[in-house]
Amino acid sequence: MYNYRRPKPRRQTNFDPSSLIKQGHFTQKLEVYALKHQFADFPVLDTIKTNISRRGYVAPTPIQDQVIPLVLAGRDVVGVANTGTGKTAAFLVPLIDKLVKDRQEKVLVITPTRELAVQIREEFVAFAAQTGLQSVLCIGGVGMNGQILGLRKRPAMVIGTPGRLKDLVTRHRLNLAEFKTIVLDEVDRMLDMGFIYDVKELISRLPRQRQSLFFSATVEGKVNEVMRAFLHQPVLVKVQAQPITANVDQSVVRLNGRNKLDVLRDLLIQPGFDKVLVFGRTKWGMEKLLKALTDRGIRALTIHGNKSQGQRQRALTQFKRGDVKVLLATDVASRGLDIDQVTHVINFDLPQSREDYIHRIGRTGRADKKGVALTML
Repeated sequence: MYNYRRPKPRRQTNFDPSSLIKQGHFTQKLEVYALKHQFADFPVLDTIKTNISRRGYVAPTPIQDQVIPLVLAGRDVVGVANTGTGKTAAFLVPLIDKLVKDRQEKVLVITPTRELAVQIREEFVAFAAQTGLQSVLCIGGVGMNGQILGLRKRPAMVIGTPGRLKDLVTRHRLNLAEFKTIVLDEVDRMLDMGFIYDVKELISRLPRQRQSLFFSATVEGKVNEVMRAFLHQPVLVKVQAQPITANVDQSVVRLNGRNKLDVLRDLLIQPGFDKVLVFGRTKWGMEKLLKALTDRGIRALTIHGNKSQGQRQRALTQFKRGDVKVLLATDVASRGLDIDQVTHVINFDLPQSREDYIHRIGRTGRADKKGVALTML
C-alpha cells in the first residue's frame, strides 16, 4: 500500500458576497464568439455525429469549436474554462473518434470527484453508442472488484479519481504505460482537494510519448506547476464563461434575529422553489439540517463526502428526476455537476471564498435558463 498524505484542512474562513452583489462586481462584458464550425464540419464518424444530434446538440460551444479540431490533429491542449462551458464533449467527441479508428488506442480520464467521473462516463456512453467502445469507471466509495474485472476486459476508456486510480496502480491492476492519451479535468479542483501528490505520481507513470489534454478554471500556482510537467508544446484555449449575473438573480436574505431554520423552511414552501440546492459547510451540519427540515415537514436528501458512492448517486438521481425537490450539499456538489433546471441555490452557510461562491451559484441559471441564488446572513 502507498503512504497516504492527508490533505491539509482548509483554513475556516467566510466569504460574504453581499457587498459584491450590491455593487455589481460580478457583472462582466461578454465578448461575442463567432463560431468557425458546425458539428457537421468536424471530420468524425457519422455514427458519432448521429449521437451528437440525439443528445440535442445543435451547434458547438466556443470551447468545443476550438478544442475538437486540435484534439483531432493530435495536439496537446490546455483548456481554461469553467464548468458549464461544454468541455466534456470537447474532449470526448474527438477522442471517441480516435478510439474507433484505432482499436489499440486507450484513453485515461482523471477527474477530482466521483460525481464528475460518473457524469463523464454517462456522456461517453451517449456519444459512443453503436461504436462498440467500452469504458470502466474507477472511483472510490464502491467496491474495487467490479472495477478490476472491468479493467481485465481492456476497455478503450478508463475514467477515474486520483485516489482509486493510484490504488489500482499499486495493486498492479492498472498499467498507466498502456495509455497514450490522457485527460486531466478540473485540475484546480483536484489540487484544492489535496490530490497534488497523487496526480504527480500518476503523471510520472505515464508514457513520455502521449497526447495530453488539460482542463482547469485557472492555470496559476500549483496548477501551472502540474501543467508544465504534464504537457508538451500545448495549444492554449481560453474560453470566457457566461457572466453569472446574466442568468442568476443574486440576493441576500437578512435574518434580522429570526430563526435560520424557520426562514429556510419558509423559503422552501414558496411557489417556484421547485428544484433547490442548499449548500452548507460541513457533512455533520448537513445531516443535522436534514433532520431539522424533516421535522418541519420538508422532504430532502443529502450529498457529502461521508456518503457512499451508491448513496450519493441515488440522491442525485432522485433530485434530477424531481422525486425530491431539495438537495442539501457540501461543496462536493459545487463543481462539475450538470443538473438541469435547478431553480434556486441557497447558501445556508457562507462559502469559504469568492471562488466557492461562484461555483455554488453556478449550479443554477444554466443552459440559458434563469435561476436565483440566495445567501442567508
